Amino acid sequence: MNLFRSLTNRSFALLWGGQTTSRLGDSLFSITLAWWILEKTGSAAAMGKMLIFSTIPMLLFLLVGGVVTDRFKSLNVMLIADLASGSIVLIFTLLAFSNLLQIWHIYIGKIIFGLVAAFFQPAYTAAIPEIVPKEHLPSANSMTNLSQRGAGIFGPAIGAAIVAIGGTSLAFGLNCLSFFISATCILLIVLERRKKRYDGQTVEVVAPKPVLPVTTQSKWKIGLLDLKEGYQAVVTSSWLWITILIFGLINATSTPVAVSLPVLTKVNLHSDVQTLGLFTSSSAIGFVLGSIVMGNFKRLRRRGLQAYLATVLYGLMIVSFGLIKNIPLLIVASFFEGALMALFGLIWTNSLQELVPHHLLGRVASIDSLGSFILLPIGYGISGWATDLIGAPSVFVIGGALTALLALLGLLHPAVRHLD
Repeated sequence: MNLFRSLTNRSFALLWGGQTTSRLGDSLFSITLAWWILEKTGSAAAMGKMLIFSTIPMLLFLLVGGVVTDRFKSLNVMLIADLASGSIVLIFTLLAFSNLLQIWHIYIGKIIFGLVAAFFQPAYTAAIPEIVPKEHLPSANSMTNLSQRGAGIFGPAIGAAIVAIGGTSLAFGLNCLSFFISATCILLIVLERRKKRYDGQTVEVVAPKPVLPVTTQSKWKIGLLDLKEGYQAVVTSSWLWITILIFGLINATSTPVAVSLPVLTKVNLHSDVQTLGLFTSSSAIGFVLGSIVMGNFKRLRRRGLQAYLATVLYGLMIVSFGLIKNIPLLIVASFFEGALMALFGLIWTNSLQELVPHHLLGRVASIDSLGSFILLPIGYGISGWATDLIGAPSVFVIGGALTALLALLGLLHPAVRHLD
């Protein structure tokens, strides 16, 4: 199958295997932490605060992360990020095992996670085209999405079972181990590529990144020039800046999926963590199947129209969570929500990697993340506050409707409609 052709590349296979393991650990951690916070505080606002604390430092340092990625080896940046994340989760594990874990520990840890993510995200985006040829990019990006959401199929159910058997500390400990496994895989890639370079073999599939002379300019000025170059690449491409602007708003209006779903499950549906896990797993299954379908295309066509129409339908799936009280139907809605999210995500990632010059990709990816996520803290805060005030169903209806309307607004511009 075309989907799996990128795994014939040993470096990508190692990277994918390590990240899949890490993401499985993350899915255990996320479901465990969300339920722990809900039972500890009983408040959606506390859930929103946790997400705010992880998002703000990421936003503040994303541009720095993009510059660092373009100036240094992206794999080295990812290695350091994984080691840092594993160390933080290790501290959580020890605190939970000793029954000393408090909500403020989580907030501090989330701040550090956000800082690490600011460097990891642009580095990962830039690493893929470094280690796989252009014709394998749809496969590699689909396999990446398969990893991200595939782990979510089993993670929530496994996480709920682990909490029942071994408690919160066991779930945290497994996530800690997964980060160190991922770091080991990245280290193997770095060492292998270094050995090939010493042996005189070609390891790069893209042009080397240009380096500005540091003898005539200070490093600070070089950093500003780097940021300016990335900014110019964005503002001169209408499809880029319009999508970043639109999705800066959409990512805020769709926050009920992250903030309000645990409350909807417990309070409105009168269910438990297993049902929350089913919603999450169903979304992940949809995401995986959507990635499999998209990964079999060697060339994506009419990508702007497809991506935005998928987002309109995604918004309607969010609305359904506020209108439907039948759990099996909501599981189906979760499935389509995940599939539609995969469709947009794959089209967007492939567009960046194919249409943006590689020496600018880290900076453009960081500007994209900054613009797309800049309103997330506000969205998280409003969703948490509104859920406690007017209830989760109303928040889902309002957020989903705004998401669909914003996507339709983006389609009004010809640069979006005609992106191919």
